[in-house]
Amino acid sequence: DIIPQPLLDQYLSMTDPARAQTVDTEIAKHCAYSLPGVALTLGRQNWHCLKDTYETLASDVQWKVRRTLAFSIHELAVILGDQLTAADLVPIFNGFLKDLDEVRIGVLKHLYDFLKLLHADKRREYLYQLQEFVVTDNSRNWRFRYELAEQLILILELYNPNDVYDYLRHIALTLCSDKVSEVRWISFKLVVAILQKFYTNNANALGLNFINELVVRFRHCSKWVGRQAFAFICQVGMFSLCVSVCTFN
Repeated sequence: DIIPQPLLDQYLSMTDPARAQTVDTEIAKHCAYSLPGVALTLGRQNWHCLKDTYETLASDVQWKVRRTLAFSIHELAVILGDQLTAADLVPIFNGFLKDLDEVRIGVLKHLYDFLKLLHADKRREYLYQLQEFVVTDNSRNWRFRYELAEQLILILELYNPNDVYDYLRHIALTLCSDKVSEVRWISFKLVVAILQKFYTNNANALGLNFINELVVRFRHCSKWVGRQAFAFICQVGMFSLCVSVCTFN
């Protein structure tokens, strides 16, 4: 009643390998690109019509097809709702997390958008996997680590101060020592955001412990780049404080 059945059948047949060989080698990628729109048109009540096609595309041998799905999985999650997302999308999302960097960047760029749609208990499971984003296939791919720091600034609101201290703190400290200055600079903003998280949630003891760790690790570092990092963290912190005061007044 929503779209003609022959039209839907024609779309679903795009994942047939024979069509890719005889019609267009890019046809699977086009299918993956338009899938969220098709899902929105059909509605979550008709997701069962697309589920098999989506799983087929998610395991396609072409990384460009998987990359396309990775970039839109957060949009599909909004369309399907939390129950279908947990049942059908989370397993595919987990697979993308272990894929090539070209695919992983898709889920990383919208990591916050996807995680915020999950229930708290399911979301907490990903705390153990966030550390894996620090390691890339190519260490020179610094934009990957930059994107991670940007996403973590957003993700802080999804977790309690103890989880931030136990898991995200370690990632922030690692990124602050990155070889690329752009990554270090965004990481300084992440460190300040973590401190703000602690103090706005009255986790003063965690905040003090973190400050002491920053002093030991950077202020008293034997290398100038470490001491410079401490100065920059203080600079970012003072700027954020000034902005907060001006906004409040």
